[in-house]
Amino acid sequence: MPDYDVLGFGETMAMFVADEYGDLAKVDRFHKRIAGADSNVAIGLARLGLKVAWLSRVGEDAFGRFVVDTLAAEGLDCRFVRTDPQRPTGFQLKSSEADGRDPTVEYFRRGSAASALSVGDLDPALFTARHLHATGIVPALSGDARALSRYVMAHMRERGHSVSFDPNLRPSLWPNQAAMIEAVNELACQAHWVLPGLAEGRLLTGQEQPRDIAAWYLDQGVEAVAIKLGPEGAYYRTAEAEGVVPGFTVARVVDTVGAGDGFAVGVISALLEGQGFAQAVRRGNWIGSLAVQSPGDMEGLPRLAQLHAARQTLAG
Repeated sequence: MPDYDVLGFGETMAMFVADEYGDLAKVDRFHKRIAGADSNVAIGLARLGLKVAWLSRVGEDAFGRFVVDTLAAEGLDCRFVRTDPQRPTGFQLKSSEADGRDPTVEYFRRGSAASALSVGDLDPALFTARHLHATGIVPALSGDARALSRYVMAHMRERGHSVSFDPNLRPSLWPNQAAMIEAVNELACQAHWVLPGLAEGRLLTGQEQPRDIAAWYLDQGVEAVAIKLGPEGAYYRTAEAEGVVPGFTVARVVDTVGAGDGFAVGVISALLEGQGFAQAVRRGNWIGSLAVQSPGDMEGLPRLAQLHAARQTLAG
């Protein structure tokens, strides 16, 4: 048996969330949390009882200690997190918005410790994980981080382990759109399961319809694609089946950030249990709906008891 169920890697930042609505420049009070799409997924999977190894770098600073302490408290194995005395931990500011609008996020991550992630940070124990989740954020951080993403994905596949990939496009981190599309698609096509949003899929493939976006990746050797459609749910396609799985009704959207990460948690966890792809997408929609109903990027991700309580709902 592998030592880990899941290997996750990437940058976790300190995050300061506005305690009041309005322009960040005019906000006086913030509260501190953590942020990072890759670690959101890792936390969500750990909450569902999976053993997760986390690879990252933080600065030798208070933000770094806060990040590691928070991740460890969530159940992640953080022994592979390196402390970098030369570079700081990244952080971000995030606005609070009324009526479920997307918040404004300002990043302070250039030259961060995580941008120095490289193949040299790998430990052989990480490859005992039976699944790898990767995103398009890490390869945007630096050339070394991009090489790390390629290496980890290739070696996990070579060992017969499953790989999922969420593009998580961050255009501001790339020199230009063409470079972003080329690099992200190169990695996406190394994954077994690709999980883009509709707008991301259109940009990356040049196709408009979900069915055609999915076909583009399937033609490149990907086994399954799930395309997030927002409140409408998600479209999925494999070599054997396709369909739209409706979303879950949400009474009030509090914070849209992290919904896609919640979707990934649901899909990955269900597939690792051996469920079919349509059932996995339904769980992804459910966890995504929980994520948007709470403040913070990962605070709404459910724990195992909540999942068990929702089995009947998810079976329907």
